[in-house]
Amino acid sequence: QVQLVESGGGLVQAGDSLRLSCAASGRTLSSYIMGWFRQAPGKEREFVAAITASSVRTYSPTSVRGRFTISRDNAKNTVYLQMNSLEPEDTAVYYCAADRTPGLSARNRDYDYWGQGTQVTVSS
Repeated sequence: QVQLVESGGGLVQAGDSLRLSCAASGRTLSSYIMGWFRQAPGKEREFVAAITASSVRTYSPTSVRGRFTISRDNAKNTVYLQMNSLEPEDTAVYYCAADRTPGLSARNRDYDYWGQGTQVTVSS
């Protein structure tokens, strides 16, 4: 079993940056695909970024590409999401997730473990 705990959310202004962290316990993350998702009020959970176990490949949708960067430190069992040039539309609860199956995925159902989420609010 893997437990994931997100941190680093908060209230910022448009144009600011935040770095989210996702710390894992219970099992090493070094063999898992890791992803970040977000969910705004009244909307479905949306894929934000994913990274392979060895950090060789990452994937993110065009809505955040160039602004958000996913990274990981397997020695610390932690995954990060660096978010720059934040926009009010980025306001959401952000979740990290772990996928036991090789291959980057943007689908919620492919991820096996989820954190509780951290709130990010961007004011205009």
